[in-house]
Parts: sequence; structure tokens; C-alpha cells
Amino acid sequence: MRSGGGLGRGQASSCSTLPDAIAPGLAWLGIMLPYTPIHHLLFHEAAGRPDGTAWLERPQDLALVMTSANPGGEPLAIGNGEARHRLEGIADLIVDHDRDILVRADDSVMRVVAGAPAFLRRGRGHAPAPIRLPRSGPPVLAVGGHQKTTVCLTRDDEAFLSQHIGDLDNAATLAFLEESVAHLRRILAVEPVAVAHDLHPDFQSTRFAESLGLPTLPVQHHHAHIAAVLAEHGEGGPALGLALDGFGLGADGGSWGGEMLLVEGAGFTRLGHLAPLAQPGGDVAARQPWRMAAAALARMGRGAEIAGRFAACGPADGVRRMIEAGVNAPPTSSCGRWFDAACGLLGVRAFSLKGAGFEGEAPMALESLVRRPTVLQGGWRIDGSVLDLTPLLESLLQINAQEGAERFHGTLAAALVDWAMPELAARGLDRVILSGGCLMNAVLAEALSAGFAARGIAALPPRRAPANDGGLALGQAWVTMQSLLQEGPPPCASPFPPA
Repeated sequence: MRSGGGLGRGQASSCSTLPDAIAPGLAWLGIMLPYTPIHHLLFHEAAGRPDGTAWLERPQDLALVMTSANPGGEPLAIGNGEARHRLEGIADLIVDHDRDILVRADDSVMRVVAGAPAFLRRGRGHAPAPIRLPRSGPPVLAVGGHQKTTVCLTRDDEAFLSQHIGDLDNAATLAFLEESVAHLRRILAVEPVAVAHDLHPDFQSTRFAESLGLPTLPVQHHHAHIAAVLAEHGEGGPALGLALDGFGLGADGGSWGGEMLLVEGAGFTRLGHLAPLAQPGGDVAARQPWRMAAAALARMGRGAEIAGRFAACGPADGVRRMIEAGVNAPPTSSCGRWFDAACGLLGVRAFSLKGAGFEGEAPMALESLVRRPTVLQGGWRIDGSVLDLTPLLESLLQINAQEGAERFHGTLAAALVDWAMPELAARGLDRVILSGGCLMNAVLAEALSAGFAARGIAALPPRRAPANDGGLALGQAWVTMQSLLQEGPPPCASPFPPA
């Protein structure tokens, strides 16, 4: 079967018998109903091939763990010959068919967040169903970022967001990117007049956009995150948005990821950001939370403790020296890296030399520990436009992992609300836009929604496109369409001087 990943199981009571290896340390499992004939045939066989359909209503003990037909990090295999070639040595048996599969499409993945379904991944069954835009405009193609890539093509007042394409780390996924763009152009009979891409010049998606021979427009990463939510909610702005994310190249050339933006038309202004943390080793710190914990200790003035606390991690003293010397330890305002720092300090997936097994694993494990978020009074400082969570992290050194997870989530949400309220009041705004990969965290998203609601502010989260980079293309397309329609501020405006 060539379908996207998920977990299928026969009955709710079977959950206690499922092996821990499916999702070790996580509090949730993805469940999918059987949706293809082969799914039904497998369950029918396990039930003893009963006559009729009454067996469908009876619980079964069978649990099936489903994964997609592709090597890790590559697109789905959809051709019979392709599957035999690419899955040789991986699959014990391939069931093929004489009816060709025309389009690669992972399963959609959704989660209930703040009382309503939200996409974690948009694919089968939903893509490319159109998302209605606030107004019509010229046709625009947007090619997303680097991770969790999707593309978007607009037609009049509709945006057609593609299925999940993936991380652009290999030739197969880059070919799928080109395939997806060609497919959308063909089925919609639309030729774009401009191409939107991420501000980062080294993303493969940026290079692809520049190869198409059309006018291009770079859109800052977090601007696109907020614009995507505005587009799907039919909001024109001005709007204040919190982009809580892992990484995006900033308008000043720095590493952004915890941003308060004012978005209006095709432009934005950076109103504030999270206090910067050093990121020792660069991108590797996102998969080794102890490194971000070391950066947090240095920020607390406790750098001398790094080698002792993280001796099991090998190069701990070298990391301390990197941070103190400012060598290969660029500052980042990323909300995701503050999550990593909390994980490292609490010992949640912190100490493996190989780091977290997949992106976001440690913060997901941290979220899984939360039963009821709590708020540490005095757990944050607001210095002008900068939100500093150092007091919160320092308090985690004295408590256990579950208590720390609950304190971190609750205090982070309360701090973000406190930080945004003066800016909302100053502009007479009664809504705030929430987006970015950290909004995949339901505990944080729900605490933010409740916190803003208690202050009379409606929080608008992503619903029809993922909060993570799977929704970037929608925001890029909407920004570019507005830029073509009207004179306005430049796409990247910032009160901060270049780094």
C-alpha cells in the first residue's frame, strides 16, 4: 500500500496493548480509519472472513501500524517499477496494481487544538481544495521554504495549496517540488505572473523560484506565517501577530523565530522579539537540547556549571567556550530554541550524542508531560520590545520534569499575552494572529487562546493550513498578490538596525 503514515487500529481498548516503540514518551497516537479496500481486506481476514458487514461494527484486537512507501526523507513511491527499485531491501512484499497512481499524496494529519481541528499536515482528501482569499488578484505561485514544503498557486480569489512535499534535502524531493508545480499549473490552467519565495537566498526553493524566468518576490519567513492565517480567516489587517517558530531568516540577516509583527497589506513591522539565546554549533543545537540548555546557563551567568551538568554529552566544555567566545554560536530569537533549552535543563531527551531522533522530538516529549499548565509569577521580564524568559528557565533547575513542563508551558503563554497586550491596546486591535511551528503544540496554543480571551482579545490560529512551514506558501502567495495589487510599505520593514 502506498499511502502516507499514520496508525490504524481496530478498537480503542487495544490502546493499552500497543508497543511503546510506536511513539515512546509521547502522550498521543495518530489514529486513522481504514479508507482503502486493502485496509478492509486485511481486517476482514483477521476477523475470520465473516459474511455480511456486521463484523465492521464489532471491536477487533488487530492493530496495524502504517507507514508510507518511501525511504526516509524522500517522496512516496507511486509507480510499480519505482516502488520495486526504491523499496528494495526495505519492504518484504509489495502489493501492486495495474491502475496507475497519478499524484503523490501523503495522508492528511489533524489534531484538535483549542476545540477545533487543525492541520499538522495537509494532504490526501484536502489538497488542493481551494482556500478562499479576502480578495481577487493576479495569479501568483509561491514555493514555500525548505522544510515541510508545500507550493501554492492562486486563481482569482482562490489559493490552491498543494499536498505535503517535504524537506528539500535530496534530489527526489526537489523533483517532486517541480512535479507538484507543473501539476497545479496544468489542472488549474493558470500561468502565474510572479513567484514568491522565502527571504533565505540559499534555500533550494528560492533557487527553484529564480530558475522559472518570472518576476520573484522574497517574503520574510514569519511575515508569511502570519499572512497565511490572515488569508484563511479573510482578514486584511492591520493585524498584530505572534510568530512562534524554529528558524527563519530575519530582515536584519539574523536568526528569528519568536516575533511580534504588525502586518498591514504587503508589509510588516517587527515590533518585538524574544530575548536572544546563543545557538552553539548552529543547526545542530536544534537536535541536541543540552546545547541550548548550556546557552541558557551562560545567559543566567552560570556558565561554569555547563561542563559539570552536561559531562555525559562529550564536548560540553567546548560548547561553553564557543558560547563565551561567540564562535559558531549565533544568537537566535527562536521560540523553538527556548523550548529546547527547557528540555535540556529538565533532562527531557537532552543527553543523546546523536540528539533528538526527529525534529521537535524533545519539545513534543515535554508537551506530553503536561497535565495542567501553571504560571510562575515573575517568570519573565519585558525590556522595551524584548521578552526575556530567563527567570523561568532558571526556576526549572530546582524542579522535576513534569512540574517543569507544566510551569514552562503556562508561564510562556502568560508572558506572551502580557507582552502583546500593550501593543494591541495602543493600536485599538481586538484580535491577535498566532502562527509558527510552536503552535503545533496544543497546550501552548490553548493556553494562549484562553489567556487572550480573558483579556478580551480573540486569538486567530491556523485552521486550514498547518501552523508550521507547511502553511508558508499560502502566506507568501497572499503577500505577493497584495504587493502586485497596491502600492504599500516594502515587504520587510524593521525598526531594528541591520546586524
